[in-house]
Amino acid sequence: MRSMVGGETRNPLTELRRGVLEYCVLAAFRKRELYAYEIVRLLSDAGGLVTSEGTIYPLLSRLRRDGLAQTTWRESEAGPPRRYYRLTNEGQRALDAFVRDWTRFRDAVDELLARTTDRGVSDG
Repeated sequence: MRSMVGGETRNPLTELRRGVLEYCVLAAFRKRELYAYEIVRLLSDAGGLVTSEGTIYPLLSRLRRDGLAQTTWRESEAGPPRRYYRLTNEGQRALDAFVRDWTRFRDAVDELLARTTDRGVSDG
């Protein structure tokens, strides 16, 4: 995707990922507790939403601080104890609100793209 503003080198896809990453992380541990590496692997497998733990740790800390996630430490058979993340009630409400907003936004964009692709749009 190209930038719409001349002279800028921003990547809109990167900006979209950055904008929704928090909610993708919340969705990752919606059904069960996960530790950071599992979250990274899940997001990476989902089309490369994130590729490193370095991206996730500051976000996970903020989610904890903001009351959207809770953590528990557990011993690991494969090394040091791991911090597992789970949604709080507030985190579930934030995720539910995002899903509603995202669905409306996605549907609006899809509809516009379908309309302009199917009929063709003239330059005026």
